[in-house]
Amino acid sequence: MDLRESIVHQTSFSLQFAKLVGSSLASDSNFVFSPISIHTALALVAAGSKGETQKQILSVLRSGSAADLSLLSSQIADIVLADGSSSGGPRLTLANGVWVDASLSLKSTFKDVITSAYKAETKALDFQAKADDARKEVNSWVQNRTGGLIKELLPSRSVDETTRLVLGNALYFKGAWDERFNASQTKDSEFYLLDGSTIQAPFMSTKERQYLSSYNDFKVLGIPYEQGEDERRFSMYIFLPDARDGLRNLAEKLSSESEFLNHHIPLEKVNVGKFKIPKFKISFGFEASGLLKTLGLTSPFGQDADLTEMVDSAVGGKLYVSSIHHKFFVEVNEEGTVAAAATAAVVSRRSRRRVEPLDFVADHPFLFVIREDESGVVLFIGHLLNPRTAV
Repeated sequence: MDLRESIVHQTSFSLQFAKLVGSSLASDSNFVFSPISIHTALALVAAGSKGETQKQILSVLRSGSAADLSLLSSQIADIVLADGSSSGGPRLTLANGVWVDASLSLKSTFKDVITSAYKAETKALDFQAKADDARKEVNSWVQNRTGGLIKELLPSRSVDETTRLVLGNALYFKGAWDERFNASQTKDSEFYLLDGSTIQAPFMSTKERQYLSSYNDFKVLGIPYEQGEDERRFSMYIFLPDARDGLRNLAEKLSSESEFLNHHIPLEKVNVGKFKIPKFKISFGFEASGLLKTLGLTSPFGQDADLTEMVDSAVGGKLYVSSIHHKFFVEVNEEGTVAAAATAAVVSRRSRRRVEPLDFVADHPFLFVIREDESGVVLFIGHLLNPRTAV
């Protein structure tokens, strides 16, 4: 397996799925999600499936085999998402969990894969008699792994007496900007909404040189996070359309080609003229199975699902994925970014050179991406329509 090629395929899936979420579930609201989290949840399902079910998952995730998916997840966890806070880098936590009904036992081959490649914790719960207690325990685990930011991943009645397994993961990220913004320079200003109206929102500003590039109808700003002692470099990228209503067209471009993101990363610092970006918080959650079905992933959610590699029982032939719940939180301010994500699968081109200072005024809807630059792994994707929307 070629790691870099696999990451390109993963990014392609991420951007395509982000466009779907943004256009169908968040066309009039802020949104953010973690492709790593969704990808890992589906990879866990793939590890316990076979036949058409596994084939569809591999196709959607653009992977050659379940073993490749496991290897990719393992390498991303070990190389990209290792905690860097002890050496001055971002604080990162990635955790996977598998909860199985107490009446069943996991197949040894499945358990070996999820505990070795995915470092997953496993636990037996009484879904049949105490379904809501089991749901609360999973939610508590997620809350603990995300620094308290994701409090209710599994909503009420998402787990019941028919649930036999829950596969979940949680991702926490906290990074400080390499160069903090001066809070005394933060001022309220107008932000233009998609309907043409305006609101007042707090904007951060600076006169320092920035990683910034300009294209025919959009600009890209890169804001690096403080780096630790290793080679990893995390950054947030803001894709700002020139037109105030240009978000949809820009999202289409971003998802149209697998290397679009790599080809539009600003590599040099430039002088800035007018510069301001809003402070914001976003909390967003959704159930992902409907969107995944539109991508062709139908087998895991149907009565013909083949999840027979998960449990040592004839019950394995009756298992299917009933839902995939995803929840995310992100906060961007003068100091940096705090972000968390959780997912649970319930089983029942070059820029134009410019010499003059470049303006970057993010006073209308834009896309943003948080990624690790050495590997190209995308941690989070979202769009901001209204910085004043309550979390």
